[in-house]
Amino acid sequence: MQTGKSLEQKIQFTAKQKQKFSTIKIAIILPYFNDEMGMELFENTKKTLLENGVPQKNINLIRVAGALEIPFACKKALAKKPQAIIALGIVIRGETSHYELVTENCYQGLMQLQLTQTTPMIFGIQTCENIKQAQARITEKGLNKGKEAALSALLQTTL
Repeated sequence: MQTGKSLEQKIQFTAKQKQKFSTIKIAIILPYFNDEMGMELFENTKKTLLENGVPQKNINLIRVAGALEIPFACKKALAKKPQAIIALGIVIRGETSHYELVTENCYQGLMQLQLTQTTPMIFGIQTCENIKQAQARITEKGLNKGKEAALSALLQTTL
């Protein structure tokens, strides 16, 4: 369980940083799997980017089939030279070992790719035990992990 201040409370961008954000490009990778919840996660991510000065035209949404396709899409997105890539998605545990295979391979693929590049890649994929847990993480009034992913991406661009 997280204690203390949230990421949102800890990160406060200056006016100068927000002005810089008006020139950055962000790629967001989002699977069609669990699409309704994924779109809510995306909308919260986009809203936070816009609120912090990233223009709509500089936010590139790239859709893929599922979470296992995210690392490849991130690699392809690098060709357009974004200042950050945000990988979003919802993976919910089922009755088979598929959950472990998907989450572990997606995470490892993103980590391996990120460590060989100079573009930050944010792991905004929600790995949840059930739908209730997923909904708590994606809603604007809940944990709002979309907002957290956007703030993380913006912070990484300042390094």
